[in-house]
Amino acid sequence: MDQIKAIRGFVRAVELGSLSAVAREHHTTQPTVSKMIAALEKELGVRLLERSTTSLTPTDQGKRFYERSKRVLEEFGEAVSDARGLTEKPAGQLRVNAPLGLGQLRLNALVLEFLALYPDIEVELILNDRFVDLVEDGVDVALRLAGSLPPNVIARKIAASQRYLVAAPAYLERYPEIRTPADLASHRYIGFARPANGEVTELSGPGGTLEIVTRSRYQVNSSLAIRESFLMGAGLGICPSWLVHDLVASGQLRRILPEWSAAGQEASLLYPSRRYQSLRATLFMQFLAEKIPQLPGFSPPAFLR
Repeated sequence: MDQIKAIRGFVRAVELGSLSAVAREHHTTQPTVSKMIAALEKELGVRLLERSTTSLTPTDQGKRFYERSKRVLEEFGEAVSDARGLTEKPAGQLRVNAPLGLGQLRLNALVLEFLALYPDIEVELILNDRFVDLVEDGVDVALRLAGSLPPNVIARKIAASQRYLVAAPAYLERYPEIRTPADLASHRYIGFARPANGEVTELSGPGGTLEIVTRSRYQVNSSLAIRESFLMGAGLGICPSWLVHDLVASGQLRRILPEWSAAGQEASLLYPSRRYQSLRATLFMQFLAEKIPQLPGFSPPAFLR
């Protein structure tokens, strides 16, 4: 039990950045906390923390030990709760990562709905468009849209979204009519930023599957910026239905060549490939797996088969 106490003190020291803060939290003294962590370092044979008069930072070994220690403490807490018959009451913090556009347009409301169902759970929602390392960044659950999946994770496909061509009426009025996929090559195409300045767009429709080379003066790595660019009449492009479903329904954007579409976009839930999963993470994934396919612009994953 002394080891668990020492590990808990170390984890909180990293999170709070201060031994004095840990001491106040545990109603003890700063020297007591310092001796406890020093004893842990001696037992492990490595230095976990770099200390100075003004700062406290984990070493490289300390960072790795911190991530593993957090999981050990979580599993220990769940084991204690299970032994006491308390697992029916999910509680604690959940760290979630998701793409920025999907998070702001769709996921934020779902998280608030989830929190209303489970008042003892806390959620930290991190929105960005980069592929985070779930273990390194301490993420419990991540939502990914298409693309290659990182190693050392378990993925569960929960939904799919059509991808099709759209443009604003104002754009379509200014430029030549688009009758066939071949006409796209001469239009202003807006898409996600990529290293190359050209992109091969694959469309499927009545004539089978075609590859169209599209070029653009403007590419951006934000789905929200692409959505806004379409609305401003800056160009046309292919995007997932979840991003523009409301704009198409209201007439602010129009589908181009509606009989043609690109490969659908899959939505997957990811979690670290470790045996233990907390009850709160399990409940959250079950909640999203049920809710996301019901969102406008999404469907069950069987859509892509």
